[in-house]
Amino acid sequence: MNLLILCRPGFEPEAAAEIADATARRDISGYPEATRGEGWVRFHAFDDGAVRGKAISASDLIFARQCVRILADLPDLDPADRITPMLDALRDCGDMRFGELIVEHPDSDTARPLAGLARSFGNALRPALRRAEILSNQPDAGMYCLHVCFLSSRHALLGLSQPGDHRVWPQGIPRLRVPKHAPSRSAQKLEEALESLMGEEERAQWLKPGMSAVDLGAAPGGWSFILARRNIHVTAIDNGPLSESVLGTGLVRHLRADGFTWSPPQPVDWMVCDMVEQPRRVAARMADWFVHGWCRRAIFNLKLPMKKRYAEVVANLSDFHNRCENAGVPVQTRARQLYHDREEITVLAWTGR
Repeated sequence: MNLLILCRPGFEPEAAAEIADATARRDISGYPEATRGEGWVRFHAFDDGAVRGKAISASDLIFARQCVRILADLPDLDPADRITPMLDALRDCGDMRFGELIVEHPDSDTARPLAGLARSFGNALRPALRRAEILSNQPDAGMYCLHVCFLSSRHALLGLSQPGDHRVWPQGIPRLRVPKHAPSRSAQKLEEALESLMGEEERAQWLKPGMSAVDLGAAPGGWSFILARRNIHVTAIDNGPLSESVLGTGLVRHLRADGFTWSPPQPVDWMVCDMVEQPRRVAARMADWFVHGWCRRAIFNLKLPMKKRYAEVVANLSDFHNRCENAGVPVQTRARQLYHDREEITVLAWTGR
């Protein structure tokens, strides 16, 4: 039984290297198969039972937008009737029931024309699955989720994810709009990070009105703007100018200073950083903020090099954790390449102290 990983087109080698590491850590033998630009990776496991017993979810991976266990490969579907062979394949899998259905496709140039098919097919397949008692009558997040991924109009993969182990958006792509008056599209990166890297309860507890934050490398102020929209008081650090729409919120104070040398006079609840700089230098500076107790939580981006991107990510995150742990400050992290990221990943870090 194999795994399907959806990723950003062009990052298939990184997704393949990461899934190879993740499966090796779980003693799952196999190999990844990927073609650059296709937006997906397939992991071939030598032992089907190993994959069943040691689930790997998208939340375990940085470069995966979606990660599902493949139930059936249907490479020669008849456009006149795609539903019947899917129902037959699912019945062959045993007495399985699902609480959700997601129909998706890779985010590649060749697969994007399948968007219309995916939308309409989901509307047709859903009632058929319910009549066959394969899909619950009402969405149930506590059950398996059924995934249908079209690789072409005639080729689909059927897969499943564990309860809560999939991205809620098809393809793992959020549908976010640039907030009105936002000074830059980078605002979407932080908006997506807040939605993707935290659960609902965490957002409620960690992003309370009246909290304090620092935005390093803030100009023109997209990330400060998003925090201010949540009624968080922001100190924006940048030698460049901030947009009037940001300063007009009344919650953002601009200090012209260098984000790599400035430090707060007192601890803050949040630090965010989207500085364009070498990732190892950024990771080291982020560690300083936790080691010195300047913040409790942080969201920061690490820009990636042109080559050996996965190795660079592993090295940067390892260096960040080692610096914190050596100072007696254990920090937890979640990292992901967001849809609104480009040549970078976004990291959420927090400490209990």
